[in-house]
Amino acid sequence: MEQKEVEMDETLNSKSAIQTQLEESLNSLGTVEDGQLVDGTVVQVTDDYVFVDIGYKSEGRIPVQEFAGKLPKDGEVVTVVVLRKDGRNGPEISKSKADAKQLWKDLRKAFEEKSTVDGIIEKEVKGGFDVNLGGDIHAFLPISQSDSQKVDNPSKLIGLTAKFYVERLYSDNKANVVVNRRKYLEESIEAARDKFFAETQIGDTVKGVVKSFTSFGAFIDLGGFDGLLHINDMSWGHVTRPKDFVKKGQEIELKVIRLTPDEKRINLSLKHFTEDPWVHFEEKYHVDDIVEGTVTKITDFGAFIELQEGIEGLAHISEFSWTKKINKPSDVVKIGDKIKCMILGYDIQAGRVSLGLKQTSENPWDTIAEKYPVNTKVHGKVVKLTSNGAFIQLEDGIDGFLHAEDISWTKKVKHAGSELDVNQEVDVIILDSDPENHRITVGIKQLTDNPWKKFAEDYKAGSTLEGEITSITDFGVFVKAPDGIEGLVNKSNLSEDRDTPYEEVVAKYKVGDKINVYVVDINVEKEKVAFSVKEYKKAQARKEISQYMSSSDNDGDAYTLGDAFRSQNNN
Repeated sequence: MEQKEVEMDETLNSKSAIQTQLEESLNSLGTVEDGQLVDGTVVQVTDDYVFVDIGYKSEGRIPVQEFAGKLPKDGEVVTVVVLRKDGRNGPEISKSKADAKQLWKDLRKAFEEKSTVDGIIEKEVKGGFDVNLGGDIHAFLPISQSDSQKVDNPSKLIGLTAKFYVERLYSDNKANVVVNRRKYLEESIEAARDKFFAETQIGDTVKGVVKSFTSFGAFIDLGGFDGLLHINDMSWGHVTRPKDFVKKGQEIELKVIRLTPDEKRINLSLKHFTEDPWVHFEEKYHVDDIVEGTVTKITDFGAFIELQEGIEGLAHISEFSWTKKINKPSDVVKIGDKIKCMILGYDIQAGRVSLGLKQTSENPWDTIAEKYPVNTKVHGKVVKLTSNGAFIQLEDGIDGFLHAEDISWTKKVKHAGSELDVNQEVDVIILDSDPENHRITVGIKQLTDNPWKKFAEDYKAGSTLEGEITSITDFGVFVKAPDGIEGLVNKSNLSEDRDTPYEEVVAKYKVGDKINVYVVDINVEKEKVAFSVKEYKKAQARKEISQYMSSSDNDGDAYTLGDAFRSQNNN
C-alpha cells in the first residue's frame, strides 16, 4: 500500500515537472519576435547550413556563406537576427544581418563617443576610397583624410586594414558613412612622439628608417614621427651628398643629440658614434706645418681642403700664389686633388683651419731686389694695357708697370695702347723695386739719353730756332724743335699786335709750316719748353739795330735809326 502511494507521488511530481518545463518553454517562445537580435546555440554544422537553437519551437538554419569561411563549432553561441519566427521550415534567421545590425549600433556608438572602428580600404573611388567596415556596410574615405601625409600613390593604400573615426552616418535621411583615417594617425603619432620625449634622453641610441632626403640632410621615421639627421651630423668629415651615407628605406641606429619638445624637434647623428677628431687636433697639427690634404669643395673665395676625416680647412684665394693674380680657384685646383698646404692658423672651438698654398714654395719677392736691381735692362712682354700705362711681364708671375709718361722722352703719350700692343716684346729698364708692396716700375725712354738735357745745353733761354708746327689749339701753337722736342707758343706770344684777335693771327698758320721761335724757358724735369714768336721778332729787331749801329761806325750811309724801325714794322 505504501509502495503504491510512493509511486503515485512520483508520478504526480513527474507530471508537475513536465508541465513546468512546458510552461517555461511556451513562455520563452513568446519572447522571440521578428527583427529581434537573439543569442543562439549551434547544434549542428553541415556542408550547407549551420543549425542554431534560438529557444523556439524548432531550430533555425543559416547558410554557411554567412560565416565568411569561419564556421562555428557545436555548442558555440552566436548572435542572429530573427527574420521571421514562423517560417516555412522553422524560424528564419540570419548571421550576416545580425552582424550588420550590431555594426550599425557599434558605428552609432563610435560616432557619438568619438571612438574608432576597424575597416579595410578596398578600392579607389572618385575623390577617395571605398572602405569595407564589415556586415555589408561600406564607407567613403576622402583622399585628404586617408593619411597623415600627402598621398602621391593611392594604390599603395588598397587592401590596408586600419582604424578610422566615423565623421558622418547619414545624409538626407539616408545611410552615408564617411570615415577619417588621418585624424587617428595624427593622434597616434602625437602620442608616440610624446612618449618618445618622455622616455628618451640626449645621448640615447635609437632606431629609425630613412624616410626622405633634403639638401641639408635626411628625415628619419622614428615610428610615425620624424627626426632630422643633418648633413653636418652624418660624418666628422665633409659631406656633399646625404645619399652617400644613408639609403632611403634603410633601418639605422642613431644618436640623439638634441631634443626640443616645444618645437617637436629631434636631431639625430651618425658621427657621434665616434670621437670628435678636433679633440686631438693640437697633438697632430701646428702652425707653419706643411701638410697634405684633399680638395673637397671650391667656392669663389677659395678651396676647402680635408686634412683627415672631420678636419677641414680653407685656403683663401689670396693664399694661392705669391705672384699670380688668381681669378677663380678652379683655375688652380679641382675637387679630389691631393695638394700640399701650410697651416696658417686654427680655431678649435669654431672648427676652422686657415691654409695656404703659396707658402709651400719660396716667395720670389723676397729676392726680387737682388734679381732686378734699379737701372737694370731687362726684356719683357706686354701683358696688359691700362688707361695710364702697361704691365710688362718680366717672368712668370712677376710684372713691372710702365707709366705712359715713361714710354717716350718727346711724345706726349696719353694712352700706352697708342704705342704698344699686348704680347709685344720690349726692352725696359728697372726704375724702382718695392718688394714689400710687390711692385716694380719700369721705363722705356730711360734706355736712351734724355734729349731734354741736350736741348737745354744747345738752346738756352734767349736762343732762337726754326721749328715745325705740329698742332694748333685755342690756347696756342705747338712747335717741334730739333731732336723731337716739342714746345708751346702761347697765344699771347704769337703776335706783338694786341689789337688783332688771336683767331685772325693764328689763321695765318697751318700744321706743317716752318716757323722761327724764341726760347723763353726750359724745364728739363717737367719736360717743358716755352717758345715765343713775338720775342723772336723783337730779338731780330734788336739784332738789326745792333748791326746797323755797328755798320754806321764804319761808313756814312744815310740809313737812319728811323729807317730801322720802319723796316721792323714792315716785317
